[in-house]
Amino acid sequence: MWKNYSESYLKHNRRTCISIMTAVFGAMMFLSLICTMAFNLWKYEIERIELEEGGWQGRIISELSENDIKKIQQFKNVERAELNEDLSDEKTVIDIYFKNLRTIYSDMPGIARYLGVEEEEIQYHVQLLSCYFITDPQDKEPPLLLPFCAVVLFFICLSLILIIRNSFEISMRARIRQFGILSGIGTTPGQIRTCLLQEAAALSILPILLGTAAGIGSSYAVIKAVNHFAENVAGRHPAVFQYHPVILTVSLFLAAVTVLLSAWIPAVKLSRMTPMEAVRNEEGLHLNKRKRRTVLSGIFGIKGELAGNAMKAQNRAYRISNVSLVLSFLSFALMLCFFTLSDISTRYTYFERYQDTWDVMAEIKNTELSDFDRTQEIRNLPGIRDSILYQKAEMRISLPREWQSPQMLALDGLEALTENEVEKDKQGNDTVISPVIIMDDESFLKYCREIGASPGLDGTIILNRIWDSKNSNFRDRKYIPFVKENKTAAAAAEEIKMREIPILAYTQDEPKLREEYADYALVQFMPLSLWERMGAHTGETTTYIRILGRQGINLAECGSIEAGLEKILDTSYDYEMENRIQERISNEEMLQGVKMIIGGFCILIAVIGIANIFSVTLGFVQQRKREFAQYLSIGMTPKDMRSVFCMEAFVTAGRPILITIPLTAAAVAFMLAASHLNPEVFLREVPIIPVAAFAAVIIFFVGLAYFIGGRRVLNCDLSEILKDDTLN
Repeated sequence: MWKNYSESYLKHNRRTCISIMTAVFGAMMFLSLICTMAFNLWKYEIERIELEEGGWQGRIISELSENDIKKIQQFKNVERAELNEDLSDEKTVIDIYFKNLRTIYSDMPGIARYLGVEEEEIQYHVQLLSCYFITDPQDKEPPLLLPFCAVVLFFICLSLILIIRNSFEISMRARIRQFGILSGIGTTPGQIRTCLLQEAAALSILPILLGTAAGIGSSYAVIKAVNHFAENVAGRHPAVFQYHPVILTVSLFLAAVTVLLSAWIPAVKLSRMTPMEAVRNEEGLHLNKRKRRTVLSGIFGIKGELAGNAMKAQNRAYRISNVSLVLSFLSFALMLCFFTLSDISTRYTYFERYQDTWDVMAEIKNTELSDFDRTQEIRNLPGIRDSILYQKAEMRISLPREWQSPQMLALDGLEALTENEVEKDKQGNDTVISPVIIMDDESFLKYCREIGASPGLDGTIILNRIWDSKNSNFRDRKYIPFVKENKTAAAAAEEIKMREIPILAYTQDEPKLREEYADYALVQFMPLSLWERMGAHTGETTTYIRILGRQGINLAECGSIEAGLEKILDTSYDYEMENRIQERISNEEMLQGVKMIIGGFCILIAVIGIANIFSVTLGFVQQRKREFAQYLSIGMTPKDMRSVFCMEAFVTAGRPILITIPLTAAAVAFMLAASHLNPEVFLREVPIIPVAAFAAVIIFFVGLAYFIGGRRVLNCDLSEILKDDTLN
């Protein structure tokens, strides 16, 4: 019997069935597409990191032996430990891979203690670990990009699921009166549940399967298109389409649960209603108690009151629609604001910061500066304004408290700035890292003249500054002197025995190098001749060449300098080279690719919202024919009813926008606070136009849905609806 009844209903209500199947197909296609694309982007980021930096998860840099590697491999959670021959030189570098990454921040210190090495000699692959949502528990500002993207993805998926839920909700609510009549003649809630479930299954199985397949195919096409448009981006490896059974399982499970609940909830509601209540249930205006006058009634009078009361009476029905619209609009606005902030941050912290510092950079591997003999040839290249050749090393300096500057002591010393993370030596003095930049003699003498120091090659220049983290943030750093400037640097390095090094000058100005120095390090700049006279020492075996061209240099001139430098280095050296303008172009092309992907997601979000608007708004308008027939019976004209429709459309479209604006403002305020970016900078580039365009699209399609629904209502014979008590 119930099979025949369901078949009859589906046969005689094809428009409703097609609407539900279309909504389920569209929602599943977008759900599958978004989940598959998110998975592929996540895998691509992991592949990029592993190709550029290696797939190691933990690393120990110390004086270790082959036997120590075997000891590491004996740890239960260690999958394997390997010697990194490329990086091992004076110290052994061991890359460690773990079975369970979740415990890496507790396992690595345990391994270090077992081997007897300092915690400073262990490293974590922070960027790779963050891709697995693993962060240092001690890190007060962990990476937020992936968690943010995961939250946005959750909101998008929830919006898609609500589309399926809404489609069934509209259909089921329209049939409460029908099932009330059936319940009155002896039908049990169990029989009604059976009927609804088999109808839901018949309408959903094929669209779910086809939508999932279409989403997978669309994501494959998107990846192919991205590879095609980005094939000329330097340094980018092609994306490979990947799919995981978990995505399919989760997508189908969410769809099945949504459909099941959509069919089950109305049956539960019916089981709690008496047959008379169900028969009398109408989708018109039902207010349990008199409400206060609404804003609409105060402005538009009786028509406004009717529209306001209708919205209140239908508040529960519109709740899911409002949530879906808020989620889609909020996701769109947040993504635009987030990437605007990210673009501003990248521009400020890298390209604008270094645009007058370098034009061409070369790294000559496995070559110390003292062994490089082509310095003059490089300086003779045409088009070069300035060049510096340098090498990097590092010392550990014992810094007595009385050496610290009065400004730093006023802030309770180095320990207060570093939050007690500074090490102590045997005498109780602070031990600080001292990066050493060894410059070629000519560049060092020029640097002396630039800062007003007496040129000389028999001493070092101290970058005498430290970040005042108490009174400034990392975005707008304020510096204070590190040490008193009347002291001599008796730098007793732990790794090498050094004699007292004369200090030629203290300065707050660093040379124009593309280098970032540690926040609490005492940086030294030293001429190559002095470094060689110091005797046996250790440092990086990489020589860096920084070249600055003329003011306003263009890409062709940068390319010409690169070609000349390549000719000088020829095949005698192992080197890598880059130029600033090409790197910026490549970065912009990569950003353009990201914007294309984000733009695609924004279009999907717009489609989600629009589909939900039509499935909910249009459906509920159709169910309210009886209500408008009653309005007609008391003397309202079609023009008056159109006014009611317009007011309801305005409230339906405006409410999600008004809810989203303060939520977006709060989220942006949090992001600005976390990034320490000046709000005025963001306000100059706030994406008002695309957000306003999205809001206009919402208003337009809500209005269109109400227009179509209202026209259908007003074009039908409303007088007949008041007499219609049939099941159909």
